[in-house]
Amino acid sequence: MMQSFDEAGKYGKEFLDSGLKSFASLSTGTQAIVAEANDYSKKAFDAGAAALEKLMTAKSLEKAMEIQNDYAKSAYEGFVAEATKLGELYTGLAREAYKPFEVAFAHAK
Repeated sequence: MMQSFDEAGKYGKEFLDSGLKSFASLSTGTQAIVAEANDYSKKAFDAGAAALEKLMTAKSLEKAMEIQNDYAKSAYEGFVAEATKLGELYTGLAREAYKPFEVAFAHAK
């Protein structure tokens, strides 16, 4: 009976340690995601402001349409690239957060 309590305590400690490691991974991963989103927001704002400046100086409707089309294309491509990058960061975050528990669950079996 005493051995069961010792084992339970050992597994509880391993699980708690895994939780702390997972929390550290979540914290680090979340900081990376926030930094990436912040960087993208700044770049997107700057690109929009630059496109607006160009639009204001356009001499013809055709030139304005060209500027708008170029901006829309680059904004879309930038968004898709950023969404892909953020998706990869979220996937990595989930993997890293789960890793400590994977070891603890393997020991529990």
